[in-house]
Amino acid sequence: MGVTIHYEGQLIDEEAFCGLVDVVLKFSDERGWATERIESQEVTLLRVRDEKEWDYVGPVKGVAIYPHVDCDSICLEFDRDLYLQEFTKTQFAGAEIHVKVIELLKAIRPFFRELKIEDEGEYQETGDLQLLRSHIEWARNAIEAELRKNPSAQVKVKTPDGKIIDLLT
Repeated sequence: MGVTIHYEGQLIDEEAFCGLVDVVLKFSDERGWATERIESQEVTLLRVRDEKEWDYVGPVKGVAIYPHVDCDSICLEFDRDLYLQEFTKTQFAGAEIHVKVIELLKAIRPFFRELKIEDEGEYQETGDLQLLRSHIEWARNAIEAELRKNPSAQVKVKTPDGKIIDLLT
């Protein structure tokens, strides 16, 4: 229902990981975004390959970025193969935050063998701010329509991992 940026890819090597972290911390600091280092010996991450879900279980490292209270965290959490598969929902934080998330992803792209970015707001592909705003407006209207059907539903529910659920019925 929302406007989300999906991203996945594999880093070139360990040196690329260090460079990526440096760029992310500088980018975040310049914008006043909070960050948190990620490092754990055993985590389970839900992954999707060829439209089939599977779990990665093992060590992870990376950094989580918190660009706005109304935006999902940007979780750059890499597995043992330096692979990343994540998403960030931005529609509640607005178009300007969405654009900055895309800017961050473009800034770290050189550290990846390939970084695939799928932008439901279509900004990454088009650079069209008005088109992005229309996607955000569409999502807001869809949520409001659902709320009229179910007034007891909750909107913008934040989960413990920093992600936001559009509508909880």
